[in-house]
Amino acid sequence: MNDLKINTEFITLGQLLKMTNAISSGGMAKWYLDEHIVYVNGEEEQRRGKKLRNDDVIKLPEVGTFKIIEETNGSSDVY
Repeated sequence: MNDLKINTEFITLGQLLKMTNAISSGGMAKWYLDEHIVYVNGEEEQRRGKKLRNDDVIKLPEVGTFKIIEETNGSSDVY
């Protein structure tokens, strides 16, 4: 499992797909979610606008599993 550090209260599933290089542009999010089963905290999720918050776990097929970590000090690293 990879930690995905964010410096905001939440990110959307579409943003996560782009940050993890699962897709190359935000416009591909709908296609990706139609073609792949994505799990958020163990449940299937297809909404690209789904808000992901601290401690959420996202499983992306053929990409990996990511845990959202909210950083409050302002720095942000992608896994």
